[in-house]
Amino acid sequence: MSSVTAETKSKSSIDRAYTFADLSGYSFKERVMIRAADLAFFLAIKLIGSTVKFEVNGWENWEAASRDGKIPIYTFWHDRIFLSIYFWQRRGIVVMTSRSFDGEYIARFIQRFGAGAARGSSTRGATGAFVEMVRLMRAGCATAFTIDGPRGPRHVAKMGAVLLAKKTGNPVLPFTITAEKFWNTKSWDRAQIPKPCSRASVWIAPPIFVPPDADDAELQAKRDELQRSLDNLDKR
Repeated sequence: MSSVTAETKSKSSIDRAYTFADLSGYSFKERVMIRAADLAFFLAIKLIGSTVKFEVNGWENWEAASRDGKIPIYTFWHDRIFLSIYFWQRRGIVVMTSRSFDGEYIARFIQRFGAGAARGSSTRGATGAFVEMVRLMRAGCATAFTIDGPRGPRHVAKMGAVLLAKKTGNPVLPFTITAEKFWNTKSWDRAQIPKPCSRASVWIAPPIFVPPDADDAELQAKRDELQRSLDNLDKR
């Protein structure tokens, strides 16, 4: 692939990640519902998030993951997305979202916070989104995975972040954010919605590096390491 073609594809991926997707493929009712859900979540996160006081632990691990030209691959549980979006806003972090009704309104409200969404193509699904994330990281964008999403099992880490780390040479950075007081939704992930004026603890674990020549056994070992890291953060 020529450098001009690669640069063009990178620019196209960046534009797509930070721009609202066309909703013409949805019915009128679905378009209204997507826009309504997008604004509702954006306003709720913005208003409640602005009242939360964050206490950060392990910032040196973020610094370690960002040295020598590296870019973090943020990983966290799906149920912590509310405060995670608010805390890491305006950093241009690209999150993998599904090409679905739910994925579309999620993509829109995270874009309002200055994040990006990697959806891939309608025919290639998660594979296409992964290719987009590789291209975006090579263009200098940080990425993130709700590592047990989009539908669980809850708090079971999947392989996506580890594979992206192998492909790009960037480290996986596990973290969690937990409010002292919160409500749980009735969704599959029992998502945490912080109560206004709560304190919240941000815990960032040491980065996980994956060799570019890692075989299947080593990839599995790195996934297990990621699982333990996130489990340990929860225990704190």
